[in-house]
Amino acid sequence: MFTLSAMDHGMDTRRTTRALATEAVHAGRDDLAGLGLHAPPIDLSTTYPSYDSRAEAARIDAFATTGAEPDGPPVYGRLGNPTVARFETALARLEGTESAVAFASGMAALSAVLLVRGSMGLRHVVAVRPLYGCSDHLLTAGLLGSEVTWTDPAGVADALRPDTGLVLVESPANPTLAEIDLRAVAHACGSVPLLVDNTFATPVLQRPVEQGARLVLHSATKYLGGHGDVLAGVVACDEEFAGRLRQVRFATGGVLHPLAGYLLLRGLSTLPVRVRAASANAAELAARLAADPRVAKVHYPRIGGAMVAFEVHGDPHAVIAGVRLITPAVSLGSVDSLIQHPASISHRIVDADDRRGAGVSDRLLRLSVGLEDVEDLWSDLDQALGARSARPARPEAMAQG
Repeated sequence: MFTLSAMDHGMDTRRTTRALATEAVHAGRDDLAGLGLHAPPIDLSTTYPSYDSRAEAARIDAFATTGAEPDGPPVYGRLGNPTVARFETALARLEGTESAVAFASGMAALSAVLLVRGSMGLRHVVAVRPLYGCSDHLLTAGLLGSEVTWTDPAGVADALRPDTGLVLVESPANPTLAEIDLRAVAHACGSVPLLVDNTFATPVLQRPVEQGARLVLHSATKYLGGHGDVLAGVVACDEEFAGRLRQVRFATGGVLHPLAGYLLLRGLSTLPVRVRAASANAAELAARLAADPRVAKVHYPRIGGAMVAFEVHGDPHAVIAGVRLITPAVSLGSVDSLIQHPASISHRIVDADDRRGAGVSDRLLRLSVGLEDVEDLWSDLDQALGARSARPARPEAMAQG
């Protein structure tokens, strides 16, 4: 349970305590009954009429100064959209932050964070591998003028410099599911903001701000949407940082389409149910894989979740080619199960030595477990793994991420 302040829009403004499952259903929708609506409306307008240009000029000036959402009616789709704002409100409530800012993709969201810090002269980033492959590439290539120092969690404090603008971690990490003591890293950061990629865990399993993080990143394409039909990213943070993110979003145009905002808000309503059901499937499959002689090692995080990574003794490409129920595809977090070979796809863009050094072996497979019956999923994995060898199962085969 957690305590949240009630929103405006005519609802009861007394403070209320709600469970996360309740917030997932109701956050961002508090004003609907007062509007005589049950389902959130979709506002597809790109621009909005205004007969008071002086007032509109003042609102735009205010946005340029603080990045606060303009009071009154919307102005232009690049400044903000009412449907997207509902999703942002809901995600902030679930993550326990003041605000959230949505973008066209997770990479657009991370890029905006780097641009905000870079604009303040703080271009140095301290990061812990593994990260999502494209996040790793964005930092390593310095495409936004950033400079990165890679370190392990214990080395974060020593890696900080006067121009360090950000510490970036992902826990559980993509694709090895390695976990980080977020509270310890946040302490090591001092005054430097800690950004936690919470895509794999979601607020159902952890809320990084409760452990000291100041910024929480999601590829909303994954579990928040949950159905493989929306591309989006979002950063949950305090309102001051949110204002800067909105200014970058306005200037660069990485806006989220209103229909995507609607689908994400709808996805949040079932997020706790989906994550918990898929996690139960994943835990069962992880246990079976750990006992299987065809599997060399299984990675499954202590925090739980719906992701499983495992290394095979045989050819991982044969497993990819052999699945029939599970879909061989990139991405994750959908209601259906997906499997991919990180060294070939999601982390191919990372230097091979760096990739292997971060634990992403060439025999590693990443499985995003969905909501299918677990026996059907195991049957598919069993046949895809091929004939059982005489190699004995090892009790240490299960590795915590």
